[in-house]
Formats: sequence, C-alpha cells, structure tokens
Amino acid sequence: MERLNTVIDSVNAFAWGPPMLGILGVTGVLLTLGLVFMPWRRVGYGFQLLFDRSAPEGEGEVKPFNALMTALSATVGTGNIAGVATAIALGGPGAIFYMWLIALFGMATKYAEAVCAVTYREVDRSGNYVGGPMYYLRNGVGAFAPELGKWLGLAFAVFGAIAAFGIGNAVQVNSMAAALVASFGVPPWLTGVIVAALVGVVVIGGIRRIAEVAGRLVPAMIVLYLGAAVLIILINITAVPAAIGLIFTHAFTPAAATGGFAGAAVAAAIRFGVARGVFSNESGLGSAAIAHAAAQTNSPVRQGVIAMLGTFIDTLVVCTLTALVILTSGAWTMTGADGGGLTGAVLTSAGFQNSIAGGQYIVTIALAVFAFTTILGWSYYGERCWQYLFSERSLLVYRALWVLAALTFANVKVNLVWNLADTLNGLMAIPNLIGLLLLAPMVFKVTREYFESIGRPLA
Repeated sequence: MERLNTVIDSVNAFAWGPPMLGILGVTGVLLTLGLVFMPWRRVGYGFQLLFDRSAPEGEGEVKPFNALMTALSATVGTGNIAGVATAIALGGPGAIFYMWLIALFGMATKYAEAVCAVTYREVDRSGNYVGGPMYYLRNGVGAFAPELGKWLGLAFAVFGAIAAFGIGNAVQVNSMAAALVASFGVPPWLTGVIVAALVGVVVIGGIRRIAEVAGRLVPAMIVLYLGAAVLIILINITAVPAAIGLIFTHAFTPAAATGGFAGAAVAAAIRFGVARGVFSNESGLGSAAIAHAAAQTNSPVRQGVIAMLGTFIDTLVVCTLTALVILTSGAWTMTGADGGGLTGAVLTSAGFQNSIAGGQYIVTIALAVFAFTTILGWSYYGERCWQYLFSERSLLVYRALWVLAALTFANVKVNLVWNLADTLNGLMAIPNLIGLLLLAPMVFKVTREYFESIGRPLA
C-alpha cells in the first residue's frame, strides 16, 4: 500500500503540479483573449439572465438557475472553508492573490465548457438531456478527428466516474463526520447512516430532484455563511486594509514567519493559490459542464454566461470572504496544541471563533451542509460518466454504490482513496482542456453572433 501511495503521489505531483496548473492558466488566458474579456465585462448581464423569469427556457430538464445551483453545490464546499485556509497556511496571504487570478481567467474556461456542453448534448432513451466533456469531446472534437474525440471522451468518463467516489463522496462525508464529532460529539457511524439515507432519497430522483434540493439548500447556506463572514469582517473592519495589503504584498515578496505561521516563498504562494483556486471552482476540470448540459435554455451562450458566475461566486466572493475572516481575525498566526501553525478547517474555525461567540459552530454547520450538497452534485457528475461508459439501465447500480460509499466512508480513514481520487480529478482536466482548445473557434464564433444579435457586440 505504501508503494502504491508513493506512485500515486508521483502522478499527483504532475496532475496538480506546476505544468498542469500552468496549462490550466494558459487555457484560461487564451479563451479570455479570444472572447475579448467578455466574462469580465458581462458579469452583470450574467446575473440579469440568472434571475430573468421572462426569459425563454427552451429545451432541457432543469431551470438555468437550478443548473447553476447544482454546479455550485459541487464546487462550494470544503475547498471554500478548508482549501482557502490551507492555501494561506502553506503559501501565505499572497496565495489569495493567485486564487483571484486563476479564477478571473477560469471564468472564460467555465463559460466555454458550458457552451460546448449545451451545443453537443444528447437525449437518452428516457428523454433526459445528457452532456458534458465526454459528449463534446466525442461529438465536437470527433466531428473532425473521430478517433481522438472517442478516446478523449472515454478517458474523461473513466477519470470522472472513479474520481467522483473520492472527491465527491469519501472526502466530503469523512470531513463532515470529523467536523460533527469534534463540535457536537456525533458518532461517525450515525453521520454515515443519516447522510446515506438523505442522499439516497435525493439521488434516486435524478437531476430534477438534485437540482431542486440544490436550488434551495445552496443559496440558503451561502447566505448564512457569507452573512457570518461579513459580520466578522465588519467587527474587524479596521484590520481590513492591512489584510488586503498582506495579500498584495506577499503575492510578490516572501511571507515572513510570524506567530504560528512558518513563512512562505512567492513560489509557494503561486503554487498553492493556483492549486486551491482550481480545486475550489473546478474551472478546467469540466465537471460543472455536466450539470449545465441539462439546463432548459434556447442558447448555449446564455447558459455559458450563467455558468461563468459559478467561478465568480465560488472564488471571488466566498473564498475571498473566508480569507478576510482568517486574516483580519489574526488566526493565521495562531499556534495549535503541537506548537505549529493552524491549517485547514481548524484555521477557518479559529478565525470565526476569535471574532464571534460560537463562530466555530457556524463553520461546522456550513462545512456539513456544503459537504452534503457536494455529495449530491458529484453524484450526478459520476452518474453521467457511468452512463456514458456503460448504459442507462445500470444507473440504479451506480446509485446504490454511491449511497453505500457514503455510509462506509464516514467511518473509515481513506488517505489512499483520497490521493487516488485527487489524482484522477486532476487528470480529468487533460482531455477536457484539449477539447476546449480545439473547440475554441466554435465558442468564439457563437459568442460573437449571440452578442451581435442582442445589440451588444463584443468589440
């Protein structure tokens, strides 16, 4: 097992290392330039579309709003609570600057994924709309390179189906169980039983029920968590300018050791900021495109503009507020029982607890709900990958395995599974990015045509 773990760590160093993160960044830059910075200039228009009840819905299974909430349910989770803290602990405050940077360019990537997903989606035997990277690789890239499209689609589906059980299930339910036992003394086995039962009730209803639950839980939890974060920032308002200064200063100069913080080089800020940013918003991994493919829409561009809001909300809003809580509260320089600096969810919890009574419980509840919605979102992603590989008739088998996994992983330490899933999650980006670059001319063309048709030319 140790040997296998060593091999996985080596592959993981590539999957989430500088070369892959650089490719993700370059793809985002190229797409942003090709779109004439449209994702940055049309954020307001995206929110207008998101809440426009009079807009024609077109074909699809779920409302555009619920499609975004389903995608957010899978992305807004432990990465926003523990991931931000880990980035600061390992890369210093400057890591947040690079989280922002990769998110800004990741908006174009997320936009392109959704455009391709809606353009090349299919209808299965039950009349359900299915899509995502495996379909736009096979149908889009396959239109001019059949063998390449076929193998890229297959690779993505394999990576996605397996990774879902780790990143979208094991990691989430295990983190939830650990948080609940630490804060409220809830036994892990009980967490497993409750989560498995609730997940089973939801996922058996497919994308419609998942989207409905996500459409209610995700906005409510984001408002609660962000409300508490904003309150803390207001309490520590005098420390905000200094915190923002730390982010920009340490983005370009090493972060000196202070308190429980061991210090970090600029290279560490770049590495952990970019890695945690991508891990949090999943731009480039292609996962969110699976949810957006089911949206009721009459235009791939409309859904793409809504989809890019996922990256904006996840990283530029939720992650930023988490970072400001940690920095303004002074928690990032605190030491733990072992004398070392705090990290992960413990660091975020300390930031909330330092500022308001019972703040740590808010973090625990938010972590539990975010983890639960992530399990729901990823159940759909994995299910669609499974369906692509096997058949629609085998989905009940997949759902049963998914519920069983939630029950099992709450009680087990699964470091090897986590590492393997993390690797496969990163490897999902390879076929997806190849497809996006090959399909970029199509994305640019339909985008220009759409905005010209509504009287808002890109240039």
